[in-house]
Amino acid sequence: MTLVAFDFDGTLSDSEMTVLLGDEYGVADKMADITHRAMNDELGYAESLRQRAGLLDGLSEEAAERAWGNVRLREGAAEVIAALRDAGVTVAIFTGGFEKGVAAALEREGVDVDAIVANRLPVEDGALTGGVEGSLIEGTKDDALREYASEHDVDLADTVAVGDGANDLPMLEVAGLAVGFEPKPNVEPACDVTVSSMTELRDVLEAEGVL
Repeated sequence: MTLVAFDFDGTLSDSEMTVLLGDEYGVADKMADITHRAMNDELGYAESLRQRAGLLDGLSEEAAERAWGNVRLREGAAEVIAALRDAGVTVAIFTGGFEKGVAAALEREGVDVDAIVANRLPVEDGALTGGVEGSLIEGTKDDALREYASEHDVDLADTVAVGDGANDLPMLEVAGLAVGFEPKPNVEPACDVTVSSMTELRDVLEAEGVL
């Protein structure tokens, strides 16, 4: 297996980017409620993302940058990413979250990945517009995984997907190995194995011959 695709919020990170942004604007509780409903498949992901972005209409770019600065990788995540890269494994992050938050968290830990497929929050006149852009709004992570695997001549059977929520289901269902990171109840049945820490994840990757 030569391609590992990670979700970000709830998987590589225990931060929730929209909630961090919401904290800056006093709408975190509303954000958390929408996120909870989406991750439990009670609300369509695209609609939930648009609703959360809409709550941020007018948030200053400076405040958004503070939120990006609070995005953190989960304990042990940087070490797993580094070990995979050292082993010659292609590492991608497919997230409905936001490029700037992912990039800030990786940079803080001094690690990088081969690809980040994420969304963006447009800015006009120094403030968020309330809109959202990106391929993972309507698009699904199975398409992202198929496309990226094809670009790198990797068979889907030789891929690993790691995620936790409803929007991760498509890639978990098509990957060669589906790993649930503390998966939501409706996601767990699609997982070949579940883990609750990066140490456990590394053990699984070693047992499967990925590391």
